[in-house]
Amino acid sequence: MQRAPIGVLEVSTEGVVRDSNEIGQTLVDVTDPTGAPIADVFPRSVDDTLLTAFDGESVTETDFEEYYPDLGRWLAISVVALSEGGTVYVRDVTERRREKQSLQRLRQERKRTELIDDVRSDILAALVDASSREEIPDTICRGLGETDLYEFAWVGERGVGRDGLVSRSVAGKTGEIFEAVRDAVDDETVTTPEERAVESGRLQAAQPLTASSAVPESVRTAGFADGVQSALAIPIVYGSNVHGVVGVYASGTETFSERERASFETLGEIAGFAVSAVRNRNLLLSDTITEITFELGESSVLTRLSQSLDSTLKLEGLVPQADDALLCFVSVEGDGIDRLDQETAGMREIRRTRVISESDSGGRVELTTCGSTPLLAISSLGGTVRRASFDGGTGRLVVDLPPDGDVRRIVDTVSRKHDAEFVSKVERKRSVTTAREFRDELDDRLTQRQRTVLQTAYFADYFESPRGSTAEEVATSLDITGSTLLHHLRAGQRKLLDAYLDGQRKASERE
Repeated sequence: MQRAPIGVLEVSTEGVVRDSNEIGQTLVDVTDPTGAPIADVFPRSVDDTLLTAFDGESVTETDFEEYYPDLGRWLAISVVALSEGGTVYVRDVTERRREKQSLQRLRQERKRTELIDDVRSDILAALVDASSREEIPDTICRGLGETDLYEFAWVGERGVGRDGLVSRSVAGKTGEIFEAVRDAVDDETVTTPEERAVESGRLQAAQPLTASSAVPESVRTAGFADGVQSALAIPIVYGSNVHGVVGVYASGTETFSERERASFETLGEIAGFAVSAVRNRNLLLSDTITEITFELGESSVLTRLSQSLDSTLKLEGLVPQADDALLCFVSVEGDGIDRLDQETAGMREIRRTRVISESDSGGRVELTTCGSTPLLAISSLGGTVRRASFDGGTGRLVVDLPPDGDVRRIVDTVSRKHDAEFVSKVERKRSVTTAREFRDELDDRLTQRQRTVLQTAYFADYFESPRGSTAEEVATSLDITGSTLLHHLRAGQRKLLDAYLDGQRKASERE
């Protein structure tokens, strides 16, 4: 017994330990169990299977594996019946059990990651086929809620004229907890993970759900009743704008690993891009445009700049950049251009300035703005700034929007967040001509990088004679090398000429 490679304990029919080897004593954490009842020697487990083997008049043979919390070990136990009692063989299988659990977790995580990848593909397909953004929340909810991995998923968006969330779609076994979540969203005294995700633009996790103080008590109670123990709130973001949130609820206590959270974060960004893309496409293809006019106060950085320069500023063009930045090309009417660097030094919203051209009556400048601004909000929400002028501390912003239900939402968002006063709304017809077809074709041909480089070079007067900006200055604005800039410029110009000359040829053939 002492030389045996596993633990051995000899036990009488009455359940008293008669002898044991050192390995057996070590595995059950006792010194000398001789003469003690087996119930006192072995710590308790959930099922106490070992004790039932010595309950009757004779020993019952059995083989099993159980976890013993006091020992922190999984033990594999075999009971062999003898003429007078029985022998208990004990092996430590903790490492094997942990490896098996780790393998199962990896398989589940891989399966969930594959699911998220499938949902990404569905969203991209919805971007191509969807005629409205309402199809995108349905795609997300069906892809996540109608699976065995999660209990349910729902998508919420800000309601028009309110700070709370409105449910747009839900799928899965909602039970009582979804009603509790909706009630908590409407309750101004508590805050849900979904609301925090919308406010911060960052992913929020609560697991285990029932022990998280970040979750309202009513939601925790309903989750306990439904067996829901994990929650993840994924913001649907594009740029600085948060379109809404996806709430995913699961039964496991540690469902969402770091890897899964990163995948879900990417999913939220793709969904936000899809929503913005559908809005932009509706604006591009619509025969009718909704023209919205806003008056801006001193909360806008360009209105403050016009006042400090004592000049009139007019927006000539803008190019979205990474990290919530905009490259704005502004004409200055007045003599304040010499004080540009001095006046913008204390404005945290303006990251960089550059004078493109200068004359007796003013000039043209390039401004890199960052953070939350009305111009960035309009761009993120799918609108197009048609005109913008700033004078004496006030500004006027004219925006083209697609004529759908988003108009009210965009007006509400810009008015609430940016101290903008809604002035007017006008429905305007526009001609569906070959100009639009020409632009559509170019959008198909140009890459995003080529489009950005061409826009920046154009607004920076790179194509003027004499040039308002050198290639090095344009490259610096885009944070790329001069050779990379010239490569993209040549590729983009070639595609522009191909589209233009090919369009002329087709028009001649029709004539």
